[in-house]
Amino acid sequence: MSDRFQNLINSEKPVLVDFYADWCVPCRLMTPVLKTVKEDLRDQVRIVKVNVDRNPVLASRYNIRSIPTLMLFRRGHPHWTRQGVPSSAEIHENLSAHL
Repeated sequence: MSDRFQNLINSEKPVLVDFYADWCVPCRLMTPVLKTVKEDLRDQVRIVKVNVDRNPVLASRYNIRSIPTLMLFRRGHPHWTRQGVPSSAEIHENLSAHL
């Protein structure tokens, strides 16, 4: 997944990555929040979920120490990071500066 992931985040379009695990209860709370964000922003941002248990190399590379963690990438570089479960309004506010 590493090469595919790198190609994905190198995009001009911002990519919001949700680092999560299946066993993580707060991670499950992100699904409806991210759905709302996707509905609000439509094609302005791509949202991708990365399971840290299945992709430990990626989690290590981006220093993911707690989940859920959201990271916004553009042209391969992280521009915003948030741990925990933010509201869709908080995500939208932070993303709008990068769209």
